[in-house]
Amino acid sequence: MSDPDPIAAARAEGRTTLTEAEGKRLLASAGVETTAFRVCADADAAVEAAEEIGYPVVAKVSAPEVTHKSDWAGGVGVAVGRDSPEAVREAAAEVFAAGDERGIHAEVLIEEAADLDRGIEVIVGGVRDPSFGPVVLTGLGGVFTEIFEDTSHRVAPIDHAEARGAIEELQAAPLLHGYRGSDPADVEALAAAVVAVGDLVAEHPIAELDVNPLLATTDGVIALDALVVLEDA
Repeated sequence: MSDPDPIAAARAEGRTTLTEAEGKRLLASAGVETTAFRVCADADAAVEAAEEIGYPVVAKVSAPEVTHKSDWAGGVGVAVGRDSPEAVREAAAEVFAAGDERGIHAEVLIEEAADLDRGIEVIVGGVRDPSFGPVVLTGLGGVFTEIFEDTSHRVAPIDHAEARGAIEELQAAPLLHGYRGSDPADVEALAAAVVAVGDLVAEHPIAELDVNPLLATTDGVIALDALVVLEDA
């Protein structure tokens, strides 16, 4: 049985914000690889998910109301490097307790822990601009997004050549091609992800879509996080 349409599911519940899991399912439907994950309603399910995915894992709060997980509830919204059932159970318990305190129905997303040293963190996103309509952007991601503000923009949808051009005009482009002996990233796969995000924003009622970070490695790209905000119905 296929997963339900995440946008339709959010609309049916009167929501304009997708959970991270829904955002990742939307990306996967467009051909963008994501980390393996499971959404869990209790601590036992979280431990079971971690066992199936394989340690270490990351435990995150999963709730439409929480868009900036790392800052939520004093930092319990994201717990990295959980490498045992006890550590996963503790992280899940903290999320559930914080959700109860704030009056929200919080679940826990358990996902495989990515090795950030394998690649370069990139941001790929899209917005619906009042003047230009759907716009797709790419740039240096992770903690560097706001520090360097190194992004390029294109009116969506775009083709592969336009995506490559947007990537090449970044100041950080030399990092993607291998810098001082580092391994080059798979720029073709990154360009394909930029095209896919542009198509999603152009084809769906999406006000904002952020994939940050998207880890660009030597053999592909993988979305580590996803935020999708829909236009008002």
